[in-house]
Amino acid sequence: MLEAAATALASIVVLGTGFGLGGFLYHKFYKWLVLYKMERAFKPGDPVLELAAIGKQIPTSIASTQGPDSEEDHWILRDEQSKIDAIVNGTDRGHYHLLIGEKGTGKSSMLLDAMHKVNGEGVSMFEAHADLEIFRIRLGKALDFEFHEDYIGSYFSERGPRDTTALLDIERAFNKLEKVALKRRRTVGRPLILIINCVHLLRDDDDGQDLIELLQQRAEQWAAANLVTMVFNSDDYWVYERLKKLATRMEVTSITDLPRSQAIAALSKYRQKYFREAPNLDILSEVYDRVGGRLTFLNRVAKSPDMLKTCDNIIDVERRWFLNQCWILGMEMDDDVMDQQKYASAAMVLAAALVAAESTQSASHDDGSHNIPQIPLHIARQIMTRADFIKSYDHINLFTITSTAFVRADSVPMQRAFRSICNEPGFDEHLEKTLQRIGDIESLGRTREVVAKDLVLGGKYKILLKDGERRGEKVTEVVLEEKEKEDDD
Repeated sequence: MLEAAATALASIVVLGTGFGLGGFLYHKFYKWLVLYKMERAFKPGDPVLELAAIGKQIPTSIASTQGPDSEEDHWILRDEQSKIDAIVNGTDRGHYHLLIGEKGTGKSSMLLDAMHKVNGEGVSMFEAHADLEIFRIRLGKALDFEFHEDYIGSYFSERGPRDTTALLDIERAFNKLEKVALKRRRTVGRPLILIINCVHLLRDDDDGQDLIELLQQRAEQWAAANLVTMVFNSDDYWVYERLKKLATRMEVTSITDLPRSQAIAALSKYRQKYFREAPNLDILSEVYDRVGGRLTFLNRVAKSPDMLKTCDNIIDVERRWFLNQCWILGMEMDDDVMDQQKYASAAMVLAAALVAAESTQSASHDDGSHNIPQIPLHIARQIMTRADFIKSYDHINLFTITSTAFVRADSVPMQRAFRSICNEPGFDEHLEKTLQRIGDIESLGRTREVVAKDLVLGGKYKILLKDGERRGEKVTEVVLEEKEKEDDD
């Protein structure tokens, strides 16, 4: 019996010690593996660069070694590219950055070009999303972090480490990233670069604001310690408003349209290379006058056989987009669509104000570049008599709010669309009737009908006006006077 008991006890001790030691070693190995995988995510080469190279049909080996003047990858080189390069290669440190500008100005392309030059070493980039779970997954993919979902120890516990919210998972990922950045600062001496593209896709609600606050807190701490440089890329002004409240180390870079000289030179170079033609300077100037220096429009026009026709198509698309979103229905509109018509009429009033501003503001700068009429943000809200619509207009690319809080048309074609709509015969009367109809519906909604009933036979109502007890208001008193009863005598 003693021998059996000793054997059983020894077996229990050996098995318990083996399982305990094995579990401890696995836990230590897993924590090391998490940091190793995250370090590997910042090694040269990046999935974003692979996808960009495929999209541009550039061999990845060539794309990673191209210089800033490579004609295979660049046909327009912006002035801001040198600053973006300094941020991405780690030369510009001690700050975090917000790139703000309209859709199609080349913000993402400049970031990808800067990543190409360093072959993605020390840089990670991902797209933001309104859903926090999707944001968490994309962050995990960019950092090669599994959020403990592959931890075997969770099979033997009732509650695994993943049993939490998306926001806490993001905080855990940043804790691991901080450890990797500390090690890199000791060995390399340069900060890591984390680029979050399309930050404007986050919702401006409680969850989105909590996430932006978390990101900004980390960005401030890491910028002060030269650990990680975070770059936020946004098309909308509201992101700047949200970040500015707590910003101390944030730098804002506004990415605008190309000036006339660069746009015309780039168009001429592209047509000579790919179409073997030397376009007339008058045609190039006309192209710039119609679509401005927006890169996405210039790219579309440069690849078209008929450039002027493509310009007209771009203006027509912008015009129809504005009309489909904000056309007004006039005096005959139904009262069920009043909320939408408030939204549309406010946009039309602001568009008319921007067209009227063309007569008081210069149409071009000294170098001949477009000077789109603009109005201060607070004045624009006063003109619309609404303060909440402007962010939505900015989000759907009808108007834009610049980094200096001025409101203008989203692009040169959109301003031309405003002009053509507001100069149509009868537009002012149609807009005035729509506003009058909205006012009539609102007045009808504020009107209350009082119905008097159960009048005593032979009686009458007597209406008296007297001063109310509150704020000197006039109060109407209705008194029922019954018919006097006749004496039986």
